[in-house]
Amino acid sequence: MAKSAVASLSLIIIFFCMTFFFPFLSNAISQCNGPCQTLDDCSGQLICINGKCNDDPDVGTHICTGGGGGGGGGSPPSPGNKCQPSGRLTCGQNSYPTYTCSPPVTSSTKAKLTNNDFSEGGDGGAPSECDGKYHDNSELVVALSTGWYNGGSRCGKMIKITANNGRSVRAKVVDECDSMRGCDKEHAGQPPCNNNIVDGSDAVWNALGLDKDIGIVDVTWSMA
Repeated sequence: MAKSAVASLSLIIIFFCMTFFFPFLSNAISQCNGPCQTLDDCSGQLICINGKCNDDPDVGTHICTGGGGGGGGGSPPSPGNKCQPSGRLTCGQNSYPTYTCSPPVTSSTKAKLTNNDFSEGGDGGAPSECDGKYHDNSELVVALSTGWYNGGSRCGKMIKITANNGRSVRAKVVDECDSMRGCDKEHAGQPPCNNNIVDGSDAVWNALGLDKDIGIVDVTWSMA
């Protein structure tokens, strides 16, 4: 084939690709029929920044808010992932997702167990929200993420926590693990909690036979 013919064919292929594929690439910045506008307009593990979807492992759920990007409504959230970030909180050089909700509570709710010092001067900051008191590390007490805390409706109630080693313990809900606020004196300078946290005292970790120095472990919980 002559060089001129090859060049012409190449130009045709490039034109075809630009015409038929580039629009999809440029419009792929959002699944909401236009540039993304909210944190949740992007699919996969992306976040909307200046109208374009950029990498962020914490958010990006392909939920289109009403009228977002001109699409109007968009796709509903998937049944297994109903609790999405409500915004972000910047703490110094870091940015964290914030939540008003938590995953649905079941007879075996998956959670992350963290360790908290509920005593005065401990890393829990202010007194426990439920009773306005500090609690000794020997007490079987926990704080729950904002959604599970549910405005204090679980204050004073007992939950059953089960570790992967098969051991279980009953503990009392005395505080909220705030998923909306953080990085201030009230929260002992700590960032907001994730939406799936059961924050247990030393006594809880000991009863489950877990090493609190690990920092975070997978557990399940239910209302006792």
